[in-house]
Amino acid sequence: MLSRKLIAGAAAVLVGGLATLLYSTRRPPHPVFIDPADRALVVQGKAIYANNCVACHGEALQGQPNWRERLPNGRLPAPPHDKTGHTWHHPDAMLFNMVKNGLVPGKTAPPGYESDMPAYGEILTDEEIVAVLAYIKSDWPSKVLQAQKEVTLQQRN
Repeated sequence: MLSRKLIAGAAAVLVGGLATLLYSTRRPPHPVFIDPADRALVVQGKAIYANNCVACHGEALQGQPNWRERLPNGRLPAPPHDKTGHTWHHPDAMLFNMVKNGLVPGKTAPPGYESDMPAYGEILTDEEIVAVLAYIKSDWPSKVLQAQKEVTLQQRN
């Protein structure tokens, strides 16, 4: 009887220790800076983008026409993700959150903002979202990429 209690106690300590170890070594859902220099990641992201994003944001990341002018329903068209848009003004954590959770008023969008941007958290894995962002960023000129990296690193500190 004592040995059963001893074994149960040891098992509880072992399971608790393993859970603590796993939790403490868990990586965030995306790296500090999503680097488009990883060509394999960019190729993967391009295919995912083609299947999920191109209908609104365009094959060349150009967005919808007149993306700064509200539609009759009050919403804005999909913005470009190339250097002419504002995507690169945001840190990677925010971009990741926008793709995963959609545009949430007061969090990833201004209060009261309505958008047609769906949440992809139930459709894409975290790794696939990172790949799409790497693909998008692979199109940016080095100065734009550097500026976005600085915004990302400042936000992480």
